[in-house]
Amino acid sequence: VGAVAVPDPRLQRIADIVLPRRVVPSTMEFVDIAGLVEGASLGEGLGNRFLAHIRETQALAHVVRCFDNDKVAHVSGRIDPISDIEVVETELALADLETITRSLENAEKQAKSGDKDARERVECLSELQSGLDAGVAVRAMSLNDATCTLLRQFSLLTARPVLFVANVEESNIGGNTLSAAVEEYAAEHGAETVVLNAAVEAEIATLDPSERAEFLTELGLEEPGLNRIIRAGYRLLGLQSFFTADPKVCRAWTVRTGARAPAAAAVIHTDFERGFIRAQTIGYNDFVTLGGEVAARDAGKARDEGKEYVVTDGDVMLFKFNT
Repeated sequence: VGAVAVPDPRLQRIADIVLPRRVVPSTMEFVDIAGLVEGASLGEGLGNRFLAHIRETQALAHVVRCFDNDKVAHVSGRIDPISDIEVVETELALADLETITRSLENAEKQAKSGDKDARERVECLSELQSGLDAGVAVRAMSLNDATCTLLRQFSLLTARPVLFVANVEESNIGGNTLSAAVEEYAAEHGAETVVLNAAVEAEIATLDPSERAEFLTELGLEEPGLNRIIRAGYRLLGLQSFFTADPKVCRAWTVRTGARAPAAAAVIHTDFERGFIRAQTIGYNDFVTLGGEVAARDAGKARDEGKEYVVTDGDVMLFKFNT
């Protein structure tokens, strides 16, 4: 498990104005597991029992081999990223199928005793079982409201959005025919794709910030691939950032797009949501252009927003609440 800072230059620009003692970015947590091989559900390779480690994640990032190198063996003996994707998708579907089948068997037993709720669960679980048995990911199924509600009780792996990370050779760091095939597959399945070279990313991670920019320029890159992965993750999950700023600390926070002000307050502390009164809100552009909270307030750009306010990406917020 690794936590990385979410790159957002807006945070530093706010800090340059406020001059706080600390600057705290948002973080994104990654849970790394070994690759699945065909037959993992039957115990091949490392099996799939360790998939429990990623059942609490919100999205899946699948690193796909898109380079040819005789010195680096491939478990199936050929380089075919679409086949690799389909193998993993199948194994994840089989893991979900096992979960749903067990629940269906229990629901059927309860339904036989006249339990009305159990009969409804049988219908929903049967729908999920049929789809998974046909190799369809839950995220791709057209489900009714009752089944969607039932889904919340499970941590199904194929219900999560997917990001494909196409690992290409350094000589084609911008992409090749294999990564193009992955991008096409992703577009057809509503997924995101990021193209990078893992060896280069490992090297970037070891460099001082002062050296990093020069190294990226030499490669013809504007930023590390990790930054693009994080942004893709935000898009997949429907996330955005807001900021808090005072002389002690400037901080970025993550909230779902469309969240209202009390939900944003809860990200900081649940007491803020329970006792929410209002949120002083300044748009990021106004905060930076005018030079901070006082100037924005004097210019009439600081708004007092209530419980129904929908947070905008980049808002600089100060919450008022009752303890």
